[in-house]
Amino acid sequence: MYLVVIAWLYVVLMMSVAEATNSTGTVLGALVTFILYGMLPISIVVYLMRAPARNKAIKARAAAEHAQNQALALKIQAEPNKSAQGADYKK
Repeated sequence: MYLVVIAWLYVVLMMSVAEATNSTGTVLGALVTFILYGMLPISIVVYLMRAPARNKAIKARAAAEHAQNQALALKIQAEPNKSAQGADYKK
């Protein structure tokens, strides 16, 4: 995926250079070309393409927190009540 992104940014960079070095072109036009044809569309595409990975990471984090909470709950339930044990020993 990143190879396509790099290749597209290279093409847009070359378009911007051609715009800036043209006799009727301007540096401002080259900058606008680079932003509107390069950075803006690529940022949207990368954001959309990374959505499944973000969702997977969120689900993995939630599952880890859930497992940690369950382990803590089981540990608390497994510990005997120390005040009750002390009462048994005094009798």
